Amino acid sequence: MKNKPLLTIFTPAYNRANTLHLGYEALLRQTCQDFVWLIIDDGSADNTRELVEKWIAENKLTIRYIRQENQGMHGAHNTAYRYIETELNTCIDSDDYMPDDAVEKILKCWREKGSDRVAGIIGLDADFSGNLIGTAFPKGVNETTLGGFYAGGGRGDKKMVYRTDVIRNYPEYPLFAGEKYVSLGYKYQLIDQDYKLLTLNEVLVCVEYRADGSSLNMFRQYIRNPKGFAFIRKISMQLAPTTKRRYIEAVHYVSSSMILKNKRFIHETPCKVLTVLALFPGLLWYGYIRFKTRGL
Repeated sequence: MKNKPLLTIFTPAYNRANTLHLGYEALLRQTCQDFVWLIIDDGSADNTRELVEKWIAENKLTIRYIRQENQGMHGAHNTAYRYIETELNTCIDSDDYMPDDAVEKILKCWREKGSDRVAGIIGLDADFSGNLIGTAFPKGVNETTLGGFYAGGGRGDKKMVYRTDVIRNYPEYPLFAGEKYVSLGYKYQLIDQDYKLLTLNEVLVCVEYRADGSSLNMFRQYIRNPKGFAFIRKISMQLAPTTKRRYIEAVHYVSSSMILKNKRFIHETPCKVLTVLALFPGLLWYGYIRFKTRGL
C-alpha cells in the first residue's frame, strides 16, 4: 500500500489558466513526488476547470480540484485548510513555480528537524532568473518567527511550509461583504505568538510580480477593501514585534478608517494612544491614496 503523502501544495487560482501550467510542469519535474497538488478554483471564468481536468486525466500527479464562488485569495486559503489531509502544506500561487528539488528539500528538512515544537519551515523566494528576493537567513539562526525575521532587518517575501494541525488551530480569515482581500499575514502573526519556524536557506519558490497581481496594485486594494485592511491593521497594532511597526500599522488604520468613513474608529481601535498619535500622518496617507487612485 502506498504511504500517505506528507505534503500538500495548494494553489488558489482565479482566471490563471494562462500561467497555471508553470506550476504543473514544475511539479512534474520534482525529484520527490511525495505530495498532493490541491487546486482551489476561486470562481474562474476562463478555462481553468477544463485545463485541470485534462491534467487529472493524464494521471501523472495526484491532483485534487475544488471550485468555489469567488472570495479572494484569503477565502481560497480558508477552503484549502479545510480540505488538506497531509501533515504539511504550502501555498504556491497560480503564476509561480517550485524549483525541481524544492519538495525533496522541504521533506528532508522536516524529517531531520521537524517536531511539535515548531510550526513548520520558512524558506526563500527567488525570481524567474534565479535571483534571491530579499535576504537569506543569518548563519547560525536555525529558527525564527516571520515577524522576528523582518524585525531583525530581514527583507523580501519568504515561503512558509506550515503544519496543517497548527494552521487549522487559528481562526479563519474573515470574509467582508463586497470585498476580496484580507492579508494572509493575519494567521501568520497569530502563529508567531506561539511557535517558531525552522529556517531553510534554500529557494522553495520562483515568483514573478505581474502587473495584474495584488503586489503591484496595493493602492487599488486599499480603496476596494477598506474593511479588510482596517481589520488587519487592528490586529497588527497589537501583535507587530516592534513599536515602530505598530505605529506604522496605526497610520494605515487611520487611512483605512477614512476610506470607510468610519467615525467610530478611535473608539474601535485596540490602541487608542497610538491611533491618536497617528492621526495626522494617517490623514496624509489617506490623501496620497486618494491621489494615486483618482479616477477609480
